[in-house]
Amino acid sequence: MYVQEFGAECAYPNQRRVYLSYLDSVKYFRPEIKAASGEALRTFVYHEILIGYLEYCKQRGFTSCYIWACPPLKGEDYILYCHPEIQKTPKSEKLREWFLAMLQKATKEEIVVELTNLYDHFFITMGECKAKVTTSRLPYFDGDYWRGAAEDMINQIRQEEDDRKLQKKSKAKKIFTKKALKAAGYTDLSSNASKDAMLMQKLGETIYPMKDDFIMVHLQYSCSHCCILMPSGKRWACHQCRCFYICDKCYRTEQQLEERERHPSNSRDTHKLHPVDIVGVPNDTKDRDDILESEYFDDRQAFLGLCQRNHYQYDTLLRAKHSSMMVLYHLHNPSAPVFVTTCNVCAHGTETDQGWRCEVCPDFDVCNGCYHKGAVNHPHKLTNHPSAADRDAQNKEARQMRVSQLRKMLNLLVHASACRSGSCQHPDCRKVKELYRHGMQCKPRASGGCVLCVKMWYMLHLHARACRDSRCSVPRCRDLKVHLRRLQQQSDSRRRAAVNEMMRQRAAGVAST
Repeated sequence: MYVQEFGAECAYPNQRRVYLSYLDSVKYFRPEIKAASGEALRTFVYHEILIGYLEYCKQRGFTSCYIWACPPLKGEDYILYCHPEIQKTPKSEKLREWFLAMLQKATKEEIVVELTNLYDHFFITMGECKAKVTTSRLPYFDGDYWRGAAEDMINQIRQEEDDRKLQKKSKAKKIFTKKALKAAGYTDLSSNASKDAMLMQKLGETIYPMKDDFIMVHLQYSCSHCCILMPSGKRWACHQCRCFYICDKCYRTEQQLEERERHPSNSRDTHKLHPVDIVGVPNDTKDRDDILESEYFDDRQAFLGLCQRNHYQYDTLLRAKHSSMMVLYHLHNPSAPVFVTTCNVCAHGTETDQGWRCEVCPDFDVCNGCYHKGAVNHPHKLTNHPSAADRDAQNKEARQMRVSQLRKMLNLLVHASACRSGSCQHPDCRKVKELYRHGMQCKPRASGGCVLCVKMWYMLHLHARACRDSRCSVPRCRDLKVHLRRLQQQSDSRRRAAVNEMMRQRAAGVAST
């Protein structure tokens, strides 16, 4: 399971929100029996795992969780590489029912406060809701449907604007009139507000037919006026109305109104609101558990690439057991070689605990047989690979050292790319600059097997994944960001296209009947 967690330190609207990005499994659960509740034991166990995660999120202070019930395309792997042929891909309705059954259990256990969907919460105003319908309220998650669809629509709106300018009819054709904007609750009547209203209208029309697939789980109560989830202070509850709560800010605003304008609206009666202290929600959402750092588990593409290159497959039970053990091994041994080590003399694979490695060259290994035969002609000193016992003893220290070294290396890349001093006192600055120059002049390059180029590109890829500076001076950083973004967009576009095609087929089937 891959999730995106946005803590208390994040800005609104992503603050204290969780997005369940990808969920994957293989059908090897044993025994294949039914639980006491009548459902399959496999379903019961997986539901309990997800409920446990939601409870953990609530205890840490998160206020909501978002789930897009979207099954994978046929033949495409979300997380685990190569599923068994006997495993069926669930349809959208079946997957949605599976999630809702789990969430109903969580509601009974008082973990989930309320269930709604993205459309009902953000695109329409229901009851006494006074929140403005605008894109600025929508949480922004990587790989989410609305984000990709909105970007496509924005490009379409811009293209239409350019076409109108060419035809010199921009004044005659307005996207939205000021009267329509006022009716929609907009106080800003500028062209940006008009574009925002048009985007929300188009998004709403696109999402509405499949709104039930975009599940929104409230772990804390939502204000019935401003729709903001309440993690602290007081919530003011109406005992006469079902599920009516407002926050402190909206309560103070409510008290300044005349009695006939107060809750409930469109009624002569006035209901009394009772304060309820919000307790048990921590100020920060930091995870107190130790974090296992590994670049191969940061995102699903990196993990899927690790499995594909090492043939960690799940199409048979035997391969699934081996792959699971290897994945756990790499997770708990970040300093161990990820891929099979090959002897540079005889070109045969070497065992993890047996062989000799160069302390200077990043990719020079020799097996025990070649080393003891004296067949090695290498200018640098070779050291024996550590044994499994030694590696386990040094595991925690090695993990901390690896994280520290990665941070130093990434900081050094940024420093060296901006440094213009010929006599810089920063350690290793000159080496990184020489590496940059080598990359510009090298003819074989990484694709031709150049070891230095491979090392440089590895560091640049790590930097690009973590970099958030739009004006970064590190070489090829912008290009790599664009490349990584394009790969993600291609995957997201295929996913959206499959959903749109499914909705078109469903609409055609309804029309024909």
